[in-house]
Parts: sequence; C-alpha cells; structure tokens
Amino acid sequence: MKVTSAYANKMLKKLSEEKSYWLDKEDESKYYTASADEEPVIPDYDYGEVSAKIAQIDDKICKIKHAINLSNVNAQIDIFGTKYSVDMLLVRMSQLNKRKAVLDNMRKQLPKSRVGDYGYYSSRKPTVEYTYVNYDLEQVRKDYDEVSCLLFEMQMRLDEHNQTVEFDVDVELE
Repeated sequence: MKVTSAYANKMLKKLSEEKSYWLDKEDESKYYTASADEEPVIPDYDYGEVSAKIAQIDDKICKIKHAINLSNVNAQIDIFGTKYSVDMLLVRMSQLNKRKAVLDNMRKQLPKSRVGDYGYYSSRKPTVEYTYVNYDLEQVRKDYDEVSCLLFEMQMRLDEHNQTVEFDVDVELE
C-alpha cells in the first residue's frame, strides 16, 4: 500500500497500542494465585495465541520502520538550494537546534556584568570583578536569527514532505 510518512507513523502508533494491549493481557493472565482450599479462577490465557499476535505486530512494525527508513534515505528535500535526504535533514536539524540554544544563551548576555555578590556585608575582597563578552553581540544575534529562519524552513519543508510524499509499505492493518 502507498502511504505518507505521517500516515506510516500513525500506523506505528496504532500497532504500538495493540502490542501494549497484548503485553498487558499476558502480564495480567500468565500467573494466577489460588488458596489450597478453593477452586482456582484461571484467567483465559493462551500463550501460543498471545505470542503469535505479538510476533505479527512486531513484524508489521519492522516492515513499516524499514519502509520509512528507505524513504528517508532516498527522498530529497531542497532547502534554500541545498538538497538533503530526510535522514540528513533530521541530523542537521538536531545540530542546528543545539547551536540555536548556545546562540540564544550568548545573545542574552550583557556586554559587561558584575561577578559574584559584593554587597555591603560581603567578607570577600573589596575589588569588584566583571565578566565581559568576548564576541560581537550583534553578530551572535544575526546568527541566531539565521539559524532560526533555517530551522523554520527545514521544519516546514519536512512537514510538507511527511504529509504529501508517498512510498510503499508491505503491510495491511486489520
């Protein structure tokens, strides 16, 4: 069947919920406790059936994830004239998000700030110390804006791709 990445991920979520159901059923039913002087209440549990269901679900999950991975490796997305495979784009977005966090912290710094608390009753040395930024604040702000813009474009193009580009998945949901 032909699916988009967004649809394939919804399939994975449904399969994960179904697997969780069977695992919970197994966990609740694989043992039972009974008193020696009473008739035991044995839960309805068939190991073979539950194991087979879990194996079928795992097989479907494996096939869907493989199809997504193939699509992510082969599909190309153009971002401001640079072509990225989806897997490369995801790595690059992670790198840029980390860089954006560093730049965000740097852009919020004052050019000069007092170090420590040297209040009236301070027993520390009376000399005031300052920390100075050792970079161009305007350049950092500019770089932050550029990274933010690039990340926005990447996310928008990736969202569009995930909603519109179809690929084959050899799985049918019941």
